[in-house]
This record gives sequence, structure tokens and C-alpha cells, in this order.
Amino acid sequence: MGNVQTLYRINDGSAKPPRLDIQQSWWAMNGLGDGVREWSMEEKFEKIAEAGFTGILGSLPSPEQADRWQRLLEQYRFSFGIHSFPASREDLSSLLKQAKPFGVQYVNSQVMDSFTIGNEAVSLLNDLVHEAALQRMPYFVETHRGRITQDLHRTVDYVSAIAGLRLTIDFSHYVVAGEMVNGSDQAEPFLDKLLERTSALHARISNGEQIQVDIGKDATHPMVHHFMRWWERGIRYWLRDAGAGDVLPFVSELGPPSYSITMDNYGQNVREISNRWEQSLVLKELMEEAWRRALLN
Repeated sequence: MGNVQTLYRINDGSAKPPRLDIQQSWWAMNGLGDGVREWSMEEKFEKIAEAGFTGILGSLPSPEQADRWQRLLEQYRFSFGIHSFPASREDLSSLLKQAKPFGVQYVNSQVMDSFTIGNEAVSLLNDLVHEAALQRMPYFVETHRGRITQDLHRTVDYVSAIAGLRLTIDFSHYVVAGEMVNGSDQAEPFLDKLLERTSALHARISNGEQIQVDIGKDATHPMVHHFMRWWERGIRYWLRDAGAGDVLPFVSELGPPSYSITMDNYGQNVREISNRWEQSLVLKELMEEAWRRALLN
């Protein structure tokens, strides 16, 4: 990394204590509405604000939509992080040059792709981390299946090789890929190694067979316990080095079909079984509880 310093945390420039930024995934708002029609963009922003979220994780808007997005973000005083899917340093560099003028808070990457492994993967991740540092943008790589972080073992190798690699933790991918139906004692040391690099978290709960399950209004699903302790541990690692003005994004990210469980007649009359918006609010409460627990320990 030379003399370039990695921005592994977000700082709002204030003297306030470290804080949680509870964001809603814009992708997760796809298809949500009143049962008759999908909410408009403005209605979705209003719903997110009324629920108490403080930001959005989305995509960099098109030039045609940029003013509309800017107006709504300012109206609701939302923070704004963005997704990215780079396969090269050039991909990320181009995006960052657009993101900075827009006021993006941080960039989250699902790095392409799962067939890039070993030294080639380490080299690419090093390049991405270095480019984000040069452009002074907080940059986090998501633990995601089907990407360069395809599995738990290789991702541990990457963080061991790259001191500046910071992560967006989404263990639903590793739970479903590893069929961790009741958690896994063998996986814990590997998961902990990744949690030490926590710079953002995504809230989605897998049961080890399905990537996204309905955990009930009272969050009584047995996998909730495991995800809560992982989230709490990741927050504690983050807090260990946090200073004044530091911000931790925690994103409720319940995907639309085909992430959500559906009644699906071979692609016809697809209907979601769970209430995705209601479940987003349940996850929000769990995120707040994980933060409170981490502060006490």
C-alpha cells in the first residue's frame, strides 16, 4: 500500500461518539407497495424515514435521476452508500470518480468473480483497496457467494494477505453455502477472523438451506441467535478502534424474488410468502439491539 492510507472507517467530521447508521437497501424496496401498486420513489423515501432508518444503500443514479436522488437524500438527511461490482481496478476507478462529487458516504463491492482465486485474487483486491485509498473513499468488500469472496476459507486467506482489506459482513452467504443449519463450531474461528475486519454489516438471515428466511414478527427463528452474536461481535471489533465521528453502516437487505421465498408456478404468478417490509422493520430492531449489547460488553 506504500504511503497511501486505507480509509477503513467512515467519519462524519464531528466530535460525537461513534454511532450506528441504520440504512435500508434500495434494492430491497423493489416491488414493495400497498398491495395494489408499488410505492413511488418519493413514497419509498417517506416510508424509510418514517421507520427510523438514517440512510440508504443503493446504486449511483443515472445522470437523468441524479437531481431527484440528491433532492430526496437532502430532504430526509439520509446517508448514501453505493454498491459496485468491479472486475478490475479501472472499473472501480471510474465509479469512484463519479461517486465522490455525488457525496457518496462509502462504496461497497461485490468483487467479480468466483473463479478468480489465489494470487490473482490477492492482486486484484490489493489494487482495489489501493485505488479507493488514492481517491480517499471508504471502501469495503462484501462477503458474498458467487464473487471473489465465494467461500469462507479463501476470504480468510485474503484478509490474512491484505492488511488494508476491510469487509462488509453478510454471513447469510456462508451459512447457506456451508449448510450451517445450526451454526458450526468449526466455522467460528474463520468467521471471527473476518469479523475483525468489520467496517459495515448487512442484515439478512439464512437457515442454512435458503438464503433469506422469514424470522417472524418476534424474531423467534433459531438462527437469529447465531446472527445476533456475529453482528454483536463484529460491532465490538469495530468499536475497539472507533473514535469521535466514526460511523458504522448496518443495512437491512432483504432481497426481492428470487431472494425472497415465493409461491412460484414456473415463473408464473410469483407471490412472496413473507411480508418483506415488515421483516425489514424486525431486522432494524435486531440491529439496534445488537448495537446496544455491543456497547454494554
